[in-house]
Amino acid sequence: MSEFAGRNVFVAGASSGINLAIAHAFGAAGARVTVLSRSADKIEAAAAGLRDAGVDAQGIACDVRDYAGLEAAFAAARERHGALDVVVSGAAGNFLAPALKVSANAFKTVVDIDLLGTYNVFRASFDHLVKPGASLIAITAGQAVHPMSFQVHACAAKAGVNMVTKCLALEWGPAGVRVNAISPGPIADTEGMKRLADPERESAIKRRLALRDYGTKGDIAEAALYLSSGAAKYVTGTILNVDGGSDLGDASADALSA
Repeated sequence: MSEFAGRNVFVAGASSGINLAIAHAFGAAGARVTVLSRSADKIEAAAAGLRDAGVDAQGIACDVRDYAGLEAAFAAARERHGALDVVVSGAAGNFLAPALKVSANAFKTVVDIDLLGTYNVFRASFDHLVKPGASLIAITAGQAVHPMSFQVHACAAKAGVNMVTKCLALEWGPAGVRVNAISPGPIADTEGMKRLADPERESAIKRRLALRDYGTKGDIAEAALYLSSGAAKYVTGTILNVDGGSDLGDASADALSA
C-alpha cells in the first residue's frame, strides 16, 4: 500500500497544468485531494476528473489573493478530509513584456498572485496541518535566481517565493512542518511554455538543455511525491530544480565530441 493512502492533500492553482498533474499523482497514490482555483467552473471540472479517476476529491473556488477565502477553504478541506498532510501552492501569473511596458498594476498583479498567494496559502494552512509531519511545497521557477529580459515581474515574484520557502522552513521546522519548493524547467504541454516559448524555437531551446528535451508534468508530480514522502523526511528549505539542467546554463556546446 502506498504511504499516501488515506493522507490528505491540498493543491492551490490546480485547475490545469502542473498543479493538476500533482493532484492526480497524489490521488493515484491513495490520497484524498482538495483542489483550489479562482474559476468555479474550471476547478469543479478538475475535481470531477479526479473523482472519475477514483480519487476522493473536492474542488473549491477561491483566489489565492483572498486570505479570508483561503481560511474558509482550508476549514472546508479539513472538515471533509481531516488535518492536511500536504499543501502545494502553485497558483501563478506571467506574461512576456519589457519593463517599460509593464505597468505598476501589472507588476503588482503578478507579485500578488505568485508571492502573496504563496504566503497566503501557507499561512492560512498552518492551523490545519498534521504536526509533526506536514509537507508544504511551493512551485517556483528559474526566474527566481536568473535575471531574464521581459520577466522583471516574474523574477521578482519567484525570488520572493524562494525566500518565503526558506524562511518558513526555519520558523516552522520546530513544529515538524517541512517547507520546500520545486523549480520546474521547460515542461511540455503547459500554459507557461505556450506563453513563453515560441514552438518554432523548440529545437533551439532543447539544444541549450543538458538533457536535450523538455520535461513532463509527471516529472514535477513525482518530485512532489518525493518531497512529501518518508524518503525526504530530513529535507526542508530546499529549492529542488527539476529542469533538465537548465539551471546550469547553456549546454549547447557538444563537449563529448570535442
